[in-house]
Amino acid sequence: MKKLCVVTAIGCAAVLALAGCGGGDNRTKFDVETLKSTYGYQWEDTSEPILNEDGLKDIKFNIYAPKDNSADDYNDMAIMDTLRKQTNVKVEWDLVNPSQYQPSLIFANHEGIDGVYHAGLTSAEIADQADRDRLLCISDYLKYMPNFSAILEKRPDIKRQITNAEDGKIYTLPRVEEMGLKQYPNFLFLNKAWTEKAIDANALTGVTKEQVKDGLSLTAEQMEALLKYFKENDMNGDGNANDERPMNFVAQNWQGNQCDLFGMFGINENPDHRVIKNGQVTYTYFDKAYYDAVSFIRGWVDKGYIDKVSFEQTQDNFLANGKSGKNATTDDAIAKGEKYGAFYWWESDTVVTKEENYICCAPLKGPSDYNGHNYSNCQTVCISNTPEIDVGELFFFKGVPNAEVLLTYFDRYYMPDISAQINYGPIGIAFEEEKVGGMLKPKASPEGKTADEIRLKFAPLGICYLTDTEWGHTVEMEPRAQLRLQRINDYVKPYLPEDVTPVPNLQYTLSELDKMDRYTAIETQMNQLILYLHQGTLTKDSWTKYINGLKSDGVGVNKVLEIYQAAYDRVK
Repeated sequence: MKKLCVVTAIGCAAVLALAGCGGGDNRTKFDVETLKSTYGYQWEDTSEPILNEDGLKDIKFNIYAPKDNSADDYNDMAIMDTLRKQTNVKVEWDLVNPSQYQPSLIFANHEGIDGVYHAGLTSAEIADQADRDRLLCISDYLKYMPNFSAILEKRPDIKRQITNAEDGKIYTLPRVEEMGLKQYPNFLFLNKAWTEKAIDANALTGVTKEQVKDGLSLTAEQMEALLKYFKENDMNGDGNANDERPMNFVAQNWQGNQCDLFGMFGINENPDHRVIKNGQVTYTYFDKAYYDAVSFIRGWVDKGYIDKVSFEQTQDNFLANGKSGKNATTDDAIAKGEKYGAFYWWESDTVVTKEENYICCAPLKGPSDYNGHNYSNCQTVCISNTPEIDVGELFFFKGVPNAEVLLTYFDRYYMPDISAQINYGPIGIAFEEEKVGGMLKPKASPEGKTADEIRLKFAPLGICYLTDTEWGHTVEMEPRAQLRLQRINDYVKPYLPEDVTPVPNLQYTLSELDKMDRYTAIETQMNQLILYLHQGTLTKDSWTKYINGLKSDGVGVNKVLEIYQAAYDRVK
């Protein structure tokens, strides 16, 4: 690895470590005419190098990036080598462990660092740093970015989502990967063999073994009977009746979380507790059924039907437990290694060893009688606010030498073939060497490797532009993504309300941010209160009283919603 800087602590030591990443900056800053005459700088022809050979030797850039532990060093990745050869632009990557990435330290001391990739800046952070005059204004360099400029012209909706509301300028480069997947991050998977055993034992009624296939629709009562059976029996036949995990997920995770369980009560929940309903931004916990939903879910936890660790575990722990039988060599051994009866995730093969052992269910139907209410007609899903347009993926510091060249270089990332390799991995590993029908074709993963593992190792991810224009025209969508889309069409969209949509990226003015700062305690307090609900320490009367108090004019939650609404109306 050429460069790996790890920030080790908060405070002075961390800042010193960070400063060591880039070293001093004694580079020469050339004007555009010199860049053109001496170093052959050009930006119009995207099929030709950006610089000549002298430019490759004399001009370089340092980009800082948190890197996934599974990924190869960006400096050595095949796609980065391809870009160097195609552009004659030298970019050196200073890489840091994601757990140590702290934007505040970077802004405090960024000597020798030109920009930050995988920056993850929020709209509030962008507005604040732009106001402090620390960010390079990308709007001033669009002339040198033919691909990105074309995107902004073609997609004004993207332009609105990345434009700073305060001054109308653009300070970051976005990641755009549109498949229509991220809005629906949960599928309910059910262990087929375990379910058939429950039917044989008459523990599950109203369902035949022939019906245990993709699309199975269960009521809350049927699922509870199943989970009870899973808990009380040695389902995997390994001689231990206590290692089964009836239902599992990763609470508050961006995918595979607990939110679809709220669909049994007609609530389109998400980790933000915020959606657009009939064109208005609202909180999901204002729904009258919210208390019943949490109480019902808590009941499954108390009975051991939902693994309590689901509210505490990391994504890595969840996946490791699901793959506990991955080293088994026979079907019987694999079955004995299975722990999960039911779980929420995006696809089953990432979680379990043998995906064909699990079916994909329709959303659960609500209970017919709970606290005196009939929810049997409720059957819907989580609607996530996780965007398919990430606005703060890459930024540059004001004053970066030869910014024109750097922006022209990153503009190449928005070309379809490059975007595909940035996002999935290089030709020859993630894609076939030869195109099929003019399209990049995904390559089958090697034996024993999942597509996720290949992608994490060989693709830097980050800024790209992959939309309907590319899918089916220049890039063939990978099979698992096609399967997800099919499942969304079959098991999600039929259960979606027409009046509820995700909250898109919102940009705020400095005045709005100042007002929101005064009310951040409200959302913090609400998250704490929801935690109390899950713990069973709040009565329905105390919950109702608090919610009614939130809605009163003197509290401030209405002020927050007014700011969200104003920002949403601007995006519309």
